Amino acid sequence: MTAQPRPSHSDAPSAGYGDTSPWATGGATFAGVLMLVNGILAVLQGIAAISKDDVYARIGDYVYKINLTGWGWILLVLGVIAAAVGWGILSGAAWARAVGIALASLSLVVQFLFLPYAPLWSLIRMAIDVFVIWALASYRPARAHT
Repeated sequence: MTAQPRPSHSDAPSAGYGDTSPWATGGATFAGVLMLVNGILAVLQGIAAISKDDVYARIGDYVYKINLTGWGWILLVLGVIAAAVGWGILSGAAWARAVGIALASLSLVVQFLFLPYAPLWSLIRMAIDVFVIWALASYRPARAHT
């Protein structure tokens, strides 16, 4: 009977030091790309809402009614921040993962409130935000042993 080889330290699970599997790393990288692109698209969406109020559908009575110029500024500011956080995630900045989760959560709420103005686009952005939250929450970068 032959003994099974013991896994080397590099093959062993990271015991709380992070999930650096290809799926987790790829998901976090993809989340960074999505945040960067979503940020740029939100900036363009915000500029469109600020410059021409007839770009988006007119709605009647809506509980969370804000004029489109107000929505434009909200989207513009969130877009700039999201693009910066996406760049931070892709650069491997330690702060970017937690900020990315918080920002994607905020974006999810904002897109829910923006549903009557651009329903299909808001639903797509909400689905992307859910993926970003999942990918960043499931990725655990390896920490240095002290």
